[in-house]
Amino acid sequence: MSAESTLHSPPRFSLFGRGPSEWLIGLPTITLLLLVLVIGTGEMLHGQLLRMGESMFGDKDNGVQYFMLRADPEKPACNPNLNVDAEVARQMAETQAGDALDDLFETSAIDPVARRQAVLVSLEQCKARHELYQKAITHLTPTVIAYRTLETSFFGLFQFGTENRPLILLLLMGVTIVATTLGYHHISLVAPRYPRDFKIQAWTMLAASSVSMWSAIRYYQISVASGVEVEDPHIHFGWMTMFGALMLVSAWQTLRPHRPDDAHHIGEGTWLNALKTVPLAGLMTLSSANYFFGADHPSGLAIYTNALMEFPNLPLQLALFIWGGMLFKQSRMVDVFMNLLRPWKLSPEALTYFVLLAAAIPTAYTGGSGAFVMAAGAIIYHEIRAVGGSSQYALGASAMSGSLGVVLSPSLLVLAIVAVNKEVTSDELFHWGIFVFVLTSTLFFIASQLRRERHTIDIAPVSVALPATLRQVPTLLPYIAVVAVVCTFYSTVLNSPLNEITAPIIMPVMMILIVVFDKLLQARGFGPQSAALAFSMHREKTAEASIRVATMETVGHLGGYLFLILLSQAAGGVIERSGIIHYAPEVFDSAWTAMAFMSIALVVLGMFMEPLGAIFLVSGTLAPLAYKSGIDPIHFWVMVLMAFELGYLMPPVALNQLLARQVVGDALVEAADEEVAKQSFYRRYERWILPCAVMTLALILVSFVPLAVREFPDLQAWLKTWVMPELH
Repeated sequence: MSAESTLHSPPRFSLFGRGPSEWLIGLPTITLLLLVLVIGTGEMLHGQLLRMGESMFGDKDNGVQYFMLRADPEKPACNPNLNVDAEVARQMAETQAGDALDDLFETSAIDPVARRQAVLVSLEQCKARHELYQKAITHLTPTVIAYRTLETSFFGLFQFGTENRPLILLLLMGVTIVATTLGYHHISLVAPRYPRDFKIQAWTMLAASSVSMWSAIRYYQISVASGVEVEDPHIHFGWMTMFGALMLVSAWQTLRPHRPDDAHHIGEGTWLNALKTVPLAGLMTLSSANYFFGADHPSGLAIYTNALMEFPNLPLQLALFIWGGMLFKQSRMVDVFMNLLRPWKLSPEALTYFVLLAAAIPTAYTGGSGAFVMAAGAIIYHEIRAVGGSSQYALGASAMSGSLGVVLSPSLLVLAIVAVNKEVTSDELFHWGIFVFVLTSTLFFIASQLRRERHTIDIAPVSVALPATLRQVPTLLPYIAVVAVVCTFYSTVLNSPLNEITAPIIMPVMMILIVVFDKLLQARGFGPQSAALAFSMHREKTAEASIRVATMETVGHLGGYLFLILLSQAAGGVIERSGIIHYAPEVFDSAWTAMAFMSIALVVLGMFMEPLGAIFLVSGTLAPLAYKSGIDPIHFWVMVLMAFELGYLMPPVALNQLLARQVVGDALVEAADEEVAKQSFYRRYERWILPCAVMTLALILVSFVPLAVREFPDLQAWLKTWVMPELH
């Protein structure tokens, strides 16, 4: 079965076709995503409007600043023509007519001269205020009024967004999670296929949504009963509405269970195998609820899930990056880039190495390997397959594609670590992150070469490949121009260069414009023809259809991922409250022993928790223990990032593997397994073994080589001289 035909085949339960679902699900989703973009851009634009307003309407010579003109000036109430003598006499008379009791505490007689001086000072201040008021009135021209109307409108827009980001996130989660539940697209160890699989998913989600609903109700009741005014009650009602909707959807699915079209051919399935299709987020919900309810703390589940509202920017940024990735798939930029490499006829392993190096840059901006796998995993898979790479190898590379760049600037994970740990700085972590990136990418390349029968690096003659590459450059230039224009606009006009703060806003805008521009070029026959590629993905022909399809794909991936992020907060709460971390000794006798314990514990933690929640948990538990045991803070946190990434690749959960399967498609994964069913053990499980082996070796080196360098002075001197002159 070809990749093209597979990508046109319907999903396990097709909710996302054209029709009412696009209005009920796609329209709210794209509205919320565009709202986040508009709010973010509005905030950038507002700052620039303030600077422009000051430069155009400010008058330094007369002491008038633009902020004074943003509203109608209020006329001072004081009298600039005050009679000083009369005012002094009035105040003296009031003082003398005061209560006789005051005289008992009067230490000295009131000095008329001092009182007159005070009145004169007050009068001068009053005249200055009136003079400034008159200047402001003079500068308040119709042009200023029109400009301030525009500027304050943008201020109101981004102020609304800042104050309501948690509500926007809650709405986005509600729409996408309900859609994911309707479509049976939750992340699970095995995708549902048989009728009993769909029943298990429906029953699990009904139970999970029910306990979440009850916990949300109890949390609100306890908040009201505390006697303190409930902060943001609409958030409480939003949680209850979302879980209530999930309950209704899941109840409907249990009463009318889904039966696939080929059910009469494949049978009902077995209950034991159906348990593998339980959504991971649903399993986390029930496990966490069991702990909190058993501890007579039913509101605990809601308290920890609600903690996500304290930092809503990160989930919203992930949503925008995933949307940008889906838009990117609809453009031909990948084909254009790959056409530059194809003339060199690189082996699949060598090509994969260059692809992973390039993938590290967008991963660094997203700050999360899982988000990058969802956004670009399918692209990487199909490109590796297009040059002859095996399905298992392509799946392993896709799962690992986001694991290399999380240590590079400007990784959001590194910034989160720095925000809650004063012992490290971002410059230090990014500095050593470069060495870790070189290490992991090199190890992957070596491991890839070892899997080949011939360990040589195949490459076409330069005299043939270089001219062919240069002939492809003109097709790349229009896309570079779009990227340059967008970056220049944000950098110069909005004074917001592309960085870790602005990337979530700029990248989707860039992708939308690239898609529109690409479809215009395609309609005129300019650029590569995707149909010529054996493993090219299906792309729509018009910009409107491309944006619509990309949005619906975003819904399908985002709902399950956000639900998993949400419930990982609850899982972290269970770990925190259970005190399991405290079973470790207060301090280890040896840094080597401490590092061995830490690396294993963090890999296990990374298997079950999302990185942000895990970082906060580790900061308050394992990090102080590591410092006391003699592990350098920088060394510790670089190791933490590596351990987390290994955890995301390790069975039995292997989140990045699950995400790669989700974006590539269950049919292709099953076909890949069937291709190697009779081959060696390594070939059958290469997509698991290769990434895990590379990251395990990298983790061992990152964990223990710095300890060896510190303990053996001769080794340190050798490294300083020959390998890392900047080692300190």
